[in-house]
Amino acid sequence: MHINYVQQVKQNRIARVGTGLLGLIILVALVGPVLVPHSPVEHSVDVLLPPGDGHWLGTNDVGQDIFSRLVWGARTSLVVAVGVAVLSMLLGIMVGAGAALAGGWVDNLLMRFTDALLTIPPVLVIILVAAYLQPGLPLLVLTLALIGWPVGARVIRAQTLTLKQRTHVYAARTFGAGQWQAFYKHVLPDLTPVITVGLVQNARRAVVTEAGLAFLGITDPGTVSWGMMIQHALKFSYLDVWQWWLLPAGAALALTVLAFSYLGYALEEIVDPRLRPGV
Repeated sequence: MHINYVQQVKQNRIARVGTGLLGLIILVALVGPVLVPHSPVEHSVDVLLPPGDGHWLGTNDVGQDIFSRLVWGARTSLVVAVGVAVLSMLLGIMVGAGAALAGGWVDNLLMRFTDALLTIPPVLVIILVAAYLQPGLPLLVLTLALIGWPVGARVIRAQTLTLKQRTHVYAARTFGAGQWQAFYKHVLPDLTPVITVGLVQNARRAVVTEAGLAFLGITDPGTVSWGMMIQHALKFSYLDVWQWWLLPAGAALALTVLAFSYLGYALEEIVDPRLRPGV
């Protein structure tokens, strides 16, 4: 990101809050699994214990430590967020920039294909794939990326069409630079703020979608996920212990989505000054 944008992020209060929350969640995901007292998947005979010594948030119905699962759930959410955000944005850049640079029938073909994908309800596709394949983490990331790139491709195409008309890009082409060389050296750096916003938005959607699918029970049951914890806890709502693994998981999920939302909102405001209050 250009240094000017970095300074604006530092000066934006909402961006600082979002960055702080996200940094805390990343720290938990990286360091937490090393510090937790128990394995998140290990069963024991100590079932449905309330919070106490040895089990800070108690145990679930098969004796798994809830705190350990809560911490490992952060890693799952971040892996999905980063994987989906990067893959979908790479696809969006290839399709959107390729269409803008090629023009003509290639542009029309790629954009009509993108429009067709945008008309398909993504939730329906995800549920169908998940129901039949019950995907693990890698397949889930790939599926979410394959249905999440069209919006980014549209934005990248529009920005590339504008940027490639600028004087310095035209001069580079005049002196013999190829289309992709001019794009890489002169257009792509100017796309960085838009790409950054797209990455944050894709990550937020991925976290919400993964948790929703886990809550519906159509992902790999062996994956430690906040959505799976919430879904599992609701089965024991008639006992007092359910709240200890539902409320912390719900709060962690809400804070993660809030962090990405704050950061995305602030970045959009920085990239497009027209969104700022009073402008």
